Order: sequence, then structure tokens, then C-alpha cells
Amino acid sequence: MRRKTFDALVSGGGLVVAVVLIVAGALAFWGYSFTNSNVHDQLAQQKIVFPSAAAFAHAKAGTEITPSMIPSVSQYAGQQLLTGAPAEVYANDFIAVHLQEIGHGKTYSELSTAARSLPPGSAAAAQAEQTVSTVFQGTTLRGLLLEAYSFSVFGEIAFIGAIVTWSLGFVMLLLVGLGIWHARRTTESEQLVGVHTVKGETQAA
Repeated sequence: MRRKTFDALVSGGGLVVAVVLIVAGALAFWGYSFTNSNVHDQLAQQKIVFPSAAAFAHAKAGTEITPSMIPSVSQYAGQQLLTGAPAEVYANDFIAVHLQEIGHGKTYSELSTAARSLPPGSAAAAQAEQTVSTVFQGTTLRGLLLEAYSFSVFGEIAFIGAIVTWSLGFVMLLLVGLGIWHARRTTESEQLVGVHTVKGETQAA
């Protein structure tokens, strides 16, 4: 095979790979943008705002702000919850702490089962039903926030994937360019493998 033909074939194949990588990167970036936009819009609709910075100066167990919240929740003090990372913090380090206190360590399912065993109409049953309702609402919100966080992670992975595939596509385009440059410098008669003469006959090495 002529070297010029080989260079052209390899360059053509490399160009196809480069195009595929660039398109894949574009799709991954679109996935990142779509996910980020949806997570932001859905969280914005909740209108959740972190407690103010002043509230963390008086952290106390059993109140709205507990000492355990200071390392994580305080970094978003006063901010509206709009992205995945703060959503995880609010769900796990704020809501979960209050659910633990309200339900005394029991889950919604456990509290609901216990409430149904109480005499209907009694004060204890009314109190238990109120606790169950509060825990249910908190658990639901926490689940929604964690779901938003999960989707934001998928978006970040898609963004990394876009950068990687675009980088590989760029490298491939450089290699294709070098292949085309080399093909233009190669003569029409040059073979892919060396040629030598044996007893008057020309043979490929």
C-alpha cells in the first residue's frame, strides 16, 4: 500500500472519531445544562432560605440551630437554597436533625404504626398524629432535596464527561492535522513498507 493512501485512510478514520467525540461532548454538556437548570428552578420554587448568620451565634440543642449544624449549615447562612450541594446539607444536617428530635429517633413508619395503636380520640392519639404529620412532611421534603442533590451530581459527572471528550476530540483533530500534513509531504510512489532489490527483482521488505 502506498504511504500516501495509508495516511489518508488513517486521517479520515481519525476525523470520524474526532467528530464523534465532539458530538458526545456536546450531548454531555447539554445534559449538564439541562440538569442544572431544572434543579435550580425546582429548588427556587420551594423558596427555602437558610437561617441567618446571627442564629448560629446562639446554637443550642433542642432549638432551631443546634451545635452540630455549625460546621456545615452555617456556611450557607442567609442564602436561598438553589443548588444541589446546599440541598444535601439542608436535608441531612438541618431537616434530619429536627426529625430526629421530633420523632425521638423513630422513622415515619414507626411513628405511624405506634399512633394507630392508641385509643382513637384520646389526647395521646391526637399528639401522636400531629407528630406523625410533621415527620411525614419533613421526610418528604428531605427526600425531594436529596433527589435534587442526586440529579446535580449526575449533572457534574456529565460536565466532566463533556470536558474529557472535548479534550480527546481536540487531540484527535491535532493528530488528523498531522496525518494530513504528512500525507501532503509524501510522494505518490512511496510505499508503506521499505523496498529493496533481491537478485534483480524488486520486493517489499
